[in-house]
Amino acid sequence: MEIAAVDRWSAGGPILYSSRVNSDDRSREPATTGDVAASLTVRPATRDDAEAIARIYNQGIEDRTATLETGLRSADERAEWLNSHGERHPVIVAVDSTGFVLGWGSLNRFNARAAYDHVADVSVFVERSARRSGVGTALVEGLEARARAIGYHKMVLAAFATNLPAVTLYVRQGFSVVGTYHEQGLLDGRWMDVVVMEKILR
Repeated sequence: MEIAAVDRWSAGGPILYSSRVNSDDRSREPATTGDVAASLTVRPATRDDAEAIARIYNQGIEDRTATLETGLRSADERAEWLNSHGERHPVIVAVDSTGFVLGWGSLNRFNARAAYDHVADVSVFVERSARRSGVGTALVEGLEARARAIGYHKMVLAAFATNLPAVTLYVRQGFSVVGTYHEQGLLDGRWMDVVVMEKILR
């Protein structure tokens, strides 16, 4: 189960980005402050999104707010990961008005046992500079819509207990706290508590 990271608190507010994108490093410059959520499009991820997915995932790894993973991922590794996701485990991205990827989410296999086939594990990661701007909400809503269409009975996830904005967002989206794994992982010499959450799709 991946630990989800969504919408970390930001003092700067939402930022929209210009279309000055370098095809080699996908760099960008801030354009104007505005309503990011209003300009978002959520769509299925493609292999061409692997670089952006790796970039955003690595930010979550580096920031130590998102996952117990410590090894950075490459675009090639994420492309293979994308290929491993079939129709029951979609990967989606949220893009701004210029097509720049601001976040990604996925429905993952919770457990290989057949009894768990109707439970989907949720992962959501948001671009560092776009957190707390509605991107996480759009991705969670997109994943839920797909989970319902596929026929899942329940969505589950885990979040760091210290990531209160993420836990708050999931509660707002109808998830309930099941409990806490205390000292679930050792990250940079610090034991991390992990909150487990669920939403039954009635």
